[in-house]
Amino acid sequence: MKVAVFFLLLLPLCLAKPFHQKGLFDFMLEDEAGSGTTDTPETYPPLQGPVCPFRCQCHLRVVQCSDLGLDQVPKDLPPDTTLLDLQNNKITEIKDGDFKNLKDLHALILVNNKISKISPGAFAPLKKLERLYLSKNNLKELPENMPKSLQELRAHENEINKLRKAVFNGLSNMIVVELGTNPLKSSGVENGCFQGMKRLSYIRISDTNITTVPKGLPTSLTELHLDGNKINKVDADSLKGLTNLAKLGLSFNNIASLDNGSLANVPHLRELHLDHNELAKVPPGLGEHKYVQVVYLHNNKIAAVGPNDFCPPGYNTKKASYSGVSLFSNPVQYWEIQPSSFRCIYERSVIQLGNYK
Repeated sequence: MKVAVFFLLLLPLCLAKPFHQKGLFDFMLEDEAGSGTTDTPETYPPLQGPVCPFRCQCHLRVVQCSDLGLDQVPKDLPPDTTLLDLQNNKITEIKDGDFKNLKDLHALILVNNKISKISPGAFAPLKKLERLYLSKNNLKELPENMPKSLQELRAHENEINKLRKAVFNGLSNMIVVELGTNPLKSSGVENGCFQGMKRLSYIRISDTNITTVPKGLPTSLTELHLDGNKINKVDADSLKGLTNLAKLGLSFNNIASLDNGSLANVPHLRELHLDHNELAKVPPGLGEHKYVQVVYLHNNKIAAVGPNDFCPPGYNTKKASYSGVSLFSNPVQYWEIQPSSFRCIYERSVIQLGNYK
């Protein structure tokens, strides 16, 4: 009797099917659906579309990988990325192939890394790149073979000591170049290196070691910022051809004189910043300008203001073009200012004369 009972208990086990190991995800699905085991394990289609790199954030074709301590560009970036943010990391080198699939990239942010080397072909795949931000790195030179589509380049606070014409060749779409706070000298700026950029409107080369205004600047410029350098003179040819220039920044230099005719080369000038220099008189030719609105001459060595320094001879209308003139912190005294010195600007302008040295 006992033997018969034993065989009856053993029979279901003999008829049972073989055990199949399942993954954790399979069991989770079964628990949610309340279903039992199946004869064969189910298969699931692979995930569709690009996958966001680990620890990065991806949204609407914007990939943000900033502040992650990365030492290299992440692999397998989504090919439809239009903006890639890699700032505030520890990347030391940009290699060929880092951006190989990013044909739709419009903006690349590499600010505040430790980049000292960029391979010649690193940016070659980026046929639509318009904005390249390389500031706060360790570059000694700008990379060659930058995309022809580039419109804005910012590379301030690097170790750049040379600007070669070959770097900017073919960049005819460039509008903005920012190169401030680099150990750049005038001898390191190749003559005419910016000339090929026919659309260039804005250049800032501030807080460097240049001693002269760069030669061969494009006629398309509307803003030129050369503040905080070691320029000591502006000669007649320094601004030649800049007929569209509207804003000129030369503050915090060592400028003692502007040659006659220098300002005649910039007939559409609206703002002139010459404060914190060594000027002994108001720049000649200023009174002949039709469009000047703001003139900063404070913190110089100007001792007198003549009747034609700001207003052209024979000016007899009260319509003012100036909106502000700053002359404070100069050794000029009230009695050394001719009564007619400000006849063309007195009605509407803010004239700052106080705080003499």
